[in-house]
Amino acid sequence: MDTGDTRETRNIADTSGVLGEALQRLHASGPERLGRLTNHAPMVAEALVAHGHAGAVHHWLDLYEERLEEFPAAVAPVTDDDWATALGDPRRVADWIAYFGRALPEHGWRGLLATWWPRLLPGMYGGSTHPVIRVGHAVRALLRDGESEPRLTELTHGLGYWAARHHPLAGLTRLPGAPDAAGSLRAVPPIRVREGGFPARLALVDRLPAWAGDVTDPAAARRRLAELVAAATHRYATHGHGDATMLVHAATAPSAVLRTLPALPQALWVPSLHAAWVASAAVTAMYAPAEAVPCASPGAVTAGDVVERAVAHGDEHVIKLADTAMDVTGEQAHVAAPHAAARAHAAVLRAIELSEPLS
Repeated sequence: MDTGDTRETRNIADTSGVLGEALQRLHASGPERLGRLTNHAPMVAEALVAHGHAGAVHHWLDLYEERLEEFPAAVAPVTDDDWATALGDPRRVADWIAYFGRALPEHGWRGLLATWWPRLLPGMYGGSTHPVIRVGHAVRALLRDGESEPRLTELTHGLGYWAARHHPLAGLTRLPGAPDAAGSLRAVPPIRVREGGFPARLALVDRLPAWAGDVTDPAAARRRLAELVAAATHRYATHGHGDATMLVHAATAPSAVLRTLPALPQALWVPSLHAAWVASAAVTAMYAPAEAVPCASPGAVTAGDVVERAVAHGDEHVIKLADTAMDVTGEQAHVAAPHAAARAHAAVLRAIELSEPLS
C-alpha cells in the first residue's frame, strides 16, 4: 500500500473479521466507567480497522482492558409509549440498549437510524458528544462492511448510550459569525469560567456565532459540514494546548455526523449540519485557549506516517483525531487546498506531542 495516498489509508474493508471479534469482546462492557468517563474501545477498534491496522486491535484492547467496566444492570424496560420519560436518564442505559436491540429486527438498521436520529440529534451534547461519535463509527462500519451481528449490536449500543445521555442545549444567543467555518470558530467567545467537567462548562455556553444558518439544500449542507470538520481539525494544531483531550471533540463530533449522512434520508442533512455546528462551537467555547501557538509544518510526512505514529502512541483521542484528519485530507483531495493535508497532519502530530501515550 502506498501510504502517501491518503485515499488508501482510510475506510479499508475489514476482511479479517477482527472488528467483529473486538466488538463481541466489548459488548460485555458498559459504555462508561466511573459513572462519567466514556469507553472509547469500540470506536478505536473501528478506526484501527478502517486504516488497515486490524493487527493492532487486540493488543490495544489488552492495554485498555483495565479501563472497562461490566455492562450495567437494567432498571425497567423502555417502551414505545414511555420512551420520552427515559430520555436523558443515564441510569437507563442498559434499558435503552435493550430497547434498540428489540426494535432493530422490525425496522432494520437504516429505518431505526432514520427514526431516532432526529429525536436524538438535539441532545448530542450529552456524554461529551461521545455517543454520537460512537454511532458514527458504527454506521461507517455497517456502510463499509455490511450487516453482521456484532456491527448491528454496536449500533444499538451507540444509540442506547446516546438516548441515555441525551442532553439538549437551549437558550443560545446567536452572535454574528463569519462566512466560513474557520472564521466562525475564531469568533466563538470563551465561557466565563474554565473550571469543572463537561456538563458544568456546557451549562455556561449561552452565546455562539451563527454559521451556515441559511443552508437549506442537502448537498450544500454536506459540503459545509465537511468544511467544518476540516476547520476544527486544522485549528487543533494551534489551539490543542488549551486542553489536548477535550478540544479533539470539536472535530470528531461533526466528523461523526458527516460520516453518518450517507445512511440518512437527505431531509435530515440540514438539521444535522446545524446541530454539528453547535457541538463544535460549544466545545471550542469550553476548551479552546484564547491565544494560538504557532505550529510548524510537518514537512514531508505522509498520511500513512501520521496514522502509524498515532497507532504507536496509542492514546484513544489521538487515534480518533488521526482518523478524522484522514477524512479531512480525503475530502479535500480534489479541491484547491494544497496545504490542507499538511495542516491536518500537523494537528495529529500536535496531539501526539501533548498527550500521554497508552502503555
